[in-house]
Amino acid sequence: MKSQASSEVERIKEAYGRRKERIKADYYAISHPANQFIVFQREKNILKLLYKHRFNTLSDIKILDVGCGNGGVLREFIKYGAMPYNLYGIDLLPDRIESAKKLSPNIDFKCGNAESLPYDDKFFDIVLCFGVFTSIFEKNMKQNIAREMLRVLNPNGIILWYDYFVSKPTNPDTRGVRRREIKGLFPNCIFDFHRITLAPPITRLLAPHCVIRSKKPLPF
Repeated sequence: MKSQASSEVERIKEAYGRRKERIKADYYAISHPANQFIVFQREKNILKLLYKHRFNTLSDIKILDVGCGNGGVLREFIKYGAMPYNLYGIDLLPDRIESAKKLSPNIDFKCGNAESLPYDDKFFDIVLCFGVFTSIFEKNMKQNIAREMLRVLNPNGIILWYDYFVSKPTNPDTRGVRRREIKGLFPNCIFDFHRITLAPPITRLLAPHCVIRSKKPLPF
């Protein structure tokens, strides 16, 4: 008899397997105007938050990406000044970790379940979590991952969370995560919520006809 936890892990793997077959390889290509718009908005807000929380230089900052995929977000942080030897990523899917290692052999990538992170307590200054919790339906699994993220984060560190707050009708394998749930997963934390990404279906319609501009220069 399978445990509830192992069943949820298998469900997630199967969901991503279906998604891989269904979505074209170039769907998230940066050459697409919609993806450029989404990345630009996300990057601008990440840099503002880093500045706000006094991470003005990242050269000595240890960063973990939970659900790192092929390592794309961690590579963005190298551009911001992080050192590859201070970057770590973990993902449930072996094919994504294999791709991440090929693309960035100088980053520490591991394949595993984030319910049990293979890192010491208070080891990281920043923990990233992009597009993870919307793919998890089982409450205990969410709680276990959140608990582990807090365990490996140092007391002065921050978690950068980027995910959907509404469910996507066309994707039954994801469920939106609202502020109330996030606060329940990370008790005794200070929160700073921002809505930064226009719904992707709308973005894909509008972005080809828009010019991307920042109203104000970034604070560096």
